[in-house]
Amino acid sequence: ANAQAACSLSLRCQTGSIPWLEVRQVKNQALVNSLRNQIDWGESEALAKPLRRRIALALELKGTSILLDDKKARRIAAQFDLPITGTVGLLLKAKRENVIDALCPVLDALEIAEFRIAPALRRRALELADEA
Repeated sequence: ANAQAACSLSLRCQTGSIPWLEVRQVKNQALVNSLRNQIDWGESEALAKPLRRRIALALELKGTSILLDDKKARRIAAQFDLPITGTVGLLLKAKRENVIDALCPVLDALEIAEFRIAPALRRRALELADEA
């Protein structure tokens, strides 16, 4: 059931049947390149490059939330005054919008897949979803 809930959400995201969730590509490559000096993780270029693209896209789309879970990435995005949400926040919205029936099975599936969720965040999310 957990895997089925996660797969169902993934499929709905991929097919575009969630009107408030859209996957987009950044158009302004010059902006991405200009962020190179501001977002440089040294040897972690594999992490820095996608973050530069995400931040550039969020700046391009003004007012659009950027989806980030990594603490360091969130701190960097906050420096640009970008609205930030994480996976758990996105899932809470999905529950409120009836995209998913229950939050708990999706969180369980994420944890089985080794996605780390702080116990306090999990408890709070389940409270907000009326599943505590």
